[in-house]
Amino acid sequence: MTPDAFSRALKGERGFSAIELANLADVLNQDVHYLITGEPDPRRLVPAARHAYDRDTRERSVDSYHQDRQVLDDIALAYHQAGECAAQPSTVPTDLAEARERLGDDFVRVMLERLEGRCGIDVVRVPELTTSYSFCVGERAVIAIPAKGNWFRENWDMAHELAHHVLGHADVIAADGKDVEEYERQANKFAAELLLPQALMDSLDWASMTPKELADQVWVLGVSTQALSTRLTNLRVAVSQQVNSLLQLTTQALLRRHWTGATMRDEITERIQAASARHFPLWIQEAHLDRIAEGSARKGTLAWMLGVAEDALEVDAPEAPKSMAPADLEKILS
Repeated sequence: MTPDAFSRALKGERGFSAIELANLADVLNQDVHYLITGEPDPRRLVPAARHAYDRDTRERSVDSYHQDRQVLDDIALAYHQAGECAAQPSTVPTDLAEARERLGDDFVRVMLERLEGRCGIDVVRVPELTTSYSFCVGERAVIAIPAKGNWFRENWDMAHELAHHVLGHADVIAADGKDVEEYERQANKFAAELLLPQALMDSLDWASMTPKELADQVWVLGVSTQALSTRLTNLRVAVSQQVNSLLQLTTQALLRRHWTGATMRDEITERIQAASARHFPLWIQEAHLDRIAEGSARKGTLAWMLGVAEDALEVDAPEAPKSMAPADLEKILS
């Protein structure tokens, strides 16, 4: 826009065109709905995300957010097409103690199922995402995680995003600003205490722990060697030189070398495969099936949720209406 055109628009002497509003929304990082009405778009996602941390610059960022945004919009579309009212409103825990109580004992191996079944928080796992997000669609609380097979990162992702829900964080995306840093610090503190409680860390003898015992702890705790090492350092727990050295290994390397809990099954690979599987809550799949059957939705979104080709998806659907001959149409209209 020319300065004169912009000035006249601000004075109300001319209107903004649709393309000008779209460009303004992009420049101002706002949605068009807000620019037109002055009210937030009730259907707009306001996500929080797990940020990457640059130790050199000490800055947090989500560099791939614009890439992930389309995937998040696709997830939201799946909810809108299913009808948010098809499921009960989420009842998010109010604090860490309630979250731990609802998740129950030994929740790490079944954290996804416990979040959905006991906390009423939907979990979506798709390979297209690069990091984890939390947001609400209508009254449903959602955690979206990348399907990368990294089961120990997945546990931290879910704990981190659960924290954003419990603590009421939203719109935690921007790389700058003190709020983002504080929100991320709080979410990581919540996740650390949920997965690696201080009382448990203090109770274990890390100074005399054997490689096998350490590998057993990593397997049971369901976290990475890096996360465990950082937690022990932050809590100033004394560890032996051997334990410190072993925690410099990758998680998979430590388990493959020293964990002896596996039987005839390769349980490490099973965890990798489970964390690689596409996942949408069962209720939203069933809602799509119902709407497809009644003819109010197409099957493309359900096929995307399941990760299959649309033409290969066999579902109940109403028969397509028969085309009417022009002569018959003329009789009806006459």
